[in-house]
Amino acid sequence: MTGSASRQPGRSTVDRAQLIHRGVVTAILEHRLRPGTKLGEDDLGQIYGASRTIVRAALQSLAADGIVVIEKNRGAFVAQPTPKDAREVFEARKLIEPAMARIAAARGAAFGPDLAAHLAAERDALARGDQSAAIRLSGEFHSLIAAKAEHGVYAAFLRELVARSSLIILLYQGPRAPICGTDHHEAIAAAIEAGKGDEAADLMVHHLDEIEASLDLIDPPKPPESLADILKS
Repeated sequence: MTGSASRQPGRSTVDRAQLIHRGVVTAILEHRLRPGTKLGEDDLGQIYGASRTIVRAALQSLAADGIVVIEKNRGAFVAQPTPKDAREVFEARKLIEPAMARIAAARGAAFGPDLAAHLAAERDALARGDQSAAIRLSGEFHSLIAAKAEHGVYAAFLRELVARSSLIILLYQGPRAPICGTDHHEAIAAAIEAGKGDEAADLMVHHLDEIEASLDLIDPPKPPESLADILKS
């Protein structure tokens, strides 16, 4: 019992750090947390009721994923990807995601119900006019494909790439550009469910090409918003 109790604080620290990590990433995926926003340790500690040690662990994890930049004597900031970063992120996604689509398709129709449920949630969010949820679910569709492929290394890479893509879209996508569309997602899901790996891969590349083409990679970054307001919303 004593040994178990002595290990509990360590698990609690990791759990709290992961909670902060998830909160920041979700705010990015929902386009509430903007590139360049300062992630003050005290602010995060108050928002999540966490110590500085836990906050720093979360920030280090986010920095390792390329989502946060930690600057000496200045603190942590949400990363501001450059146009070169944007091109590299989409180049990487177009290498990884078609492969995952093929693997998922090879596993057959058993994954159809989960994909269908996710697409229904996307459509529902759009019907409600819930842009934040629609954007988050749109990004999560790509992670769901990775989960269905059951390829741990690809899935880990993609989690980082999807979060970084959200920052890129925030910086460089015009206000009237479409959200990552459910029509494309439905076509990809149908090809995967039908076991058509090559078709699913081609559709995925076309989909990512369209997202990248919607970006204006010369626009200046937008100003950050209040961290407390973003993470408490």
